[in-house]
Amino acid sequence: MAGNRRADRRNGGEASPIRLIAVAVILIGLVLVSLRLLPGSPFESSAAAKWGDTDASTSDRPTGAGTDRSARQPSSPSPSPSPSLEPLPFVAKDLKLDIEGWYSWSVLDRRTGKIIGSKNMGETSTTASMIKAWIVADYLRRAADAGQTPSDAKLADATRIIRDSDNTRAEQFYNQVDRDASIKRLISMCKLTDSSVAPDGGWSRTALSPRDTARMGNCIVTGTAAGPKWTKWLLNEMKQVRGAGDFGIRKAFPASEQKKIAIKNGWIDRTKEQEMHINCLAIGDTWTMGVMVKYPINMGYDYGMKNCEKITEALLRPGT
Repeated sequence: MAGNRRADRRNGGEASPIRLIAVAVILIGLVLVSLRLLPGSPFESSAAAKWGDTDASTSDRPTGAGTDRSARQPSSPSPSPSPSLEPLPFVAKDLKLDIEGWYSWSVLDRRTGKIIGSKNMGETSTTASMIKAWIVADYLRRAADAGQTPSDAKLADATRIIRDSDNTRAEQFYNQVDRDASIKRLISMCKLTDSSVAPDGGWSRTALSPRDTARMGNCIVTGTAAGPKWTKWLLNEMKQVRGAGDFGIRKAFPASEQKKIAIKNGWIDRTKEQEMHINCLAIGDTWTMGVMVKYPINMGYDYGMKNCEKITEALLRPGT
């Protein structure tokens, strides 16, 4: 009998029940494995991603409101050039003007700190009333540092010093800021390189160069000179200079621009030197400027006042 059963299996006879069950189990197992690997199937395995299914981890399907695909798939932006600054209203050039005597000029770009000017912009002249802008600034800053507020009368005096160039009140303020000690503070605080205290200690003969004049203007507009409390007030007063002191640099600009420019000028006849000394300081939105002229005393004030304007006009960029 046993021999007959072995013969049946060799000759393709009917399979046993155990054998059929085994085959069925194998087939069911294959179906289940196929369903686990089929994307979207309820039997899909979460392990698929771990086994290399990268689509599962980089899907573009939204993950919430406001999803920024560019944030998840950043690209390397191409470098863009830095925006260039607007040019100053001045063009650096060597001037050959028909002006009697000595003249010099300098412009400081407030955005970069760069200074341009004539070859002799480091030479000095006596400031005359131009230095009053610093004297008032020094007084106001020191008062604020001491916790004091100047009286209305004192502020009215400061206004007269700036707008009308009042000499008597300027001398009073100069005494209150310790005279030449104030000029030493100017040189130190504003980082001047060419200037010096007057031999007699007076404010009028303080020696400043056009380059240091532009630096002093920058020292005022940045708040170093008058301090944060009084800088805006001082600049407003300098924009309202009137009468004999309203000449020079800002007169070279269109009328609509002139009242936006803060100024303080100086003018004096030096009998010892037999010279007129005319000095101009101006503060614009992006620049500060100093112009100085010296010439024979018999030529009068008006000649130098007009030459401050003439020098500025020659430096202005076309279309300004």
